Amino acid sequence: MENSIRGIHHITAIAGNAQRNFNFYSKVLGLRLVKKTVNFDDPQTYHLYYGDEQGTPGSILTFFPWEGITTGRRGTRQATEIGYSVPVNSFDFWINRFEKHNVVYNKPAEKFGEQYLTFLDPDGLKLELIASKTADSRLPWETEEVTAEHATKGFHNVTITTNKMQPTADILTNVFGYKLLEQHVNRFRFVTDAVENANIVDLVEVPGEHAGHVAGGSVHHVAFRVQNEELLMQYREKIEALGLHITDKIDRNYFYSLYFREPGGVLFEIATDNPGFSVDEPVSELGMHLKLPAQYEEYRASLETTLPKLV
Repeated sequence: MENSIRGIHHITAIAGNAQRNFNFYSKVLGLRLVKKTVNFDDPQTYHLYYGDEQGTPGSILTFFPWEGITTGRRGTRQATEIGYSVPVNSFDFWINRFEKHNVVYNKPAEKFGEQYLTFLDPDGLKLELIASKTADSRLPWETEEVTAEHATKGFHNVTITTNKMQPTADILTNVFGYKLLEQHVNRFRFVTDAVENANIVDLVEVPGEHAGHVAGGSVHHVAFRVQNEELLMQYREKIEALGLHITDKIDRNYFYSLYFREPGGVLFEIATDNPGFSVDEPVSELGMHLKLPAQYEEYRASLETTLPKLV
């Protein structure tokens, strides 16, 4: 399966206050801050990456924290839910923790035979903890308060809400190699067997719903994973042949990327496994230092002054 899309690489969302975002994901959820860098197009804004110890593809949630940004609105043409895999019987721990930290959540429910717990981050981003019915052997990042017994193991799935699911489904199946696994009412679950985890995309079809507004608390894009640059460019040819606009290859320092908007309106990225997050700092020091793209190094002194300190 090395020549296939290998599930989700990362998901990028938009936040407001950077310190609040850091507090929630690193201290409440217990994720590791894997990389502290800046937005390639807006270097006075952080780009924060959270994940497991090494920043393994399939565990990485990233944020552009724009101070003062308006709140988004969930709707169609959006990725609307991010699902994390957690150990079975961990929900009591998480509910107690959400109560302690005043996190908005719903009582546990079930879909596709799996228990899940929905909650919102401080900007309103909708997330789920899912007790997967498929074995998940991934090793989580642990903190003093969130140990392996309860910790998130990386992504379980992402949910896309759409007015018409078939055009998006065609990209997933005909280009990315996913298959329709099961359907419940208007939720369609697609899965790839190229990897064991972070391999599920749910499409929710709501023909009459209005399009959402991507802003604070919204997913900006969903990135899918390939092994290397050669495969990346093969996928570029496939997508371009469909008549869709796709970018040239972009060097993001930690992976190489292509971007295109799938027919349902969601921004998709295809990203490589190489070179990884330890290319500019050792695994033991990931997230400890401000790492800048080469074109912004000359502005380091200024950026270190203007970017908020994260403590």
